[in-house]
Amino acid sequence: MDIFHRPRKSKMVLDEVYFWTDSVKDWHKLFKLEKYKVLIIDILRELVKRGHIKVYAFVIMPNHLHIVWKLLKKNGKEMPHASFNKKTAHLIMKDLKENHKRVVPYFEVQETERMHRIWQRYPLAVLMDYKWKVEQKIDYIHNNPLQDHWNLAKYPEEYKWSSAKFYEEGIDEFDFLTDYREVF
Repeated sequence: MDIFHRPRKSKMVLDEVYFWTDSVKDWHKLFKLEKYKVLIIDILRELVKRGHIKVYAFVIMPNHLHIVWKLLKKNGKEMPHASFNKKTAHLIMKDLKENHKRVVPYFEVQETERMHRIWQRYPLAVLMDYKWKVEQKIDYIHNNPLQDHWNLAKYPEEYKWSSAKFYEEGIDEFDFLTDYREVF
């Protein structure tokens, strides 16, 4: 079983760069809806502007996302990735209940602290302590939409929901990216 499909528990600390993978519960293709990709972008942008994170690369796939980022400071008592998950889950669930009621049961859980779960437990976090690791993960991220089973674009920079265009053409359409070469 590969690292993307086995149970995992990853811990992140402030001021380190990580490759982070977060998956939708049961791999449902929730992010086929563009409005949820926009919501993710908006929350990442907000966390960057508030000085909680730096985002070096990302891709939003139909049922998961990958980010290379640095967590800079807590959001109150909460780590930035926890704030990201909490806010995205809250807003997505609110929209599902209002506009996609038939989908809501797919996200129901029998947990003491919640009735619904958008994100799978235990996202993957891998410390990026060498430049070659960062470059390898960014290459993986940007080529993810091109994989045969996704076939979302022909070239990395053609896929709208990633940082590939930023690295290929120097265009930051999202207004929150930082070039990893400024750090490594």
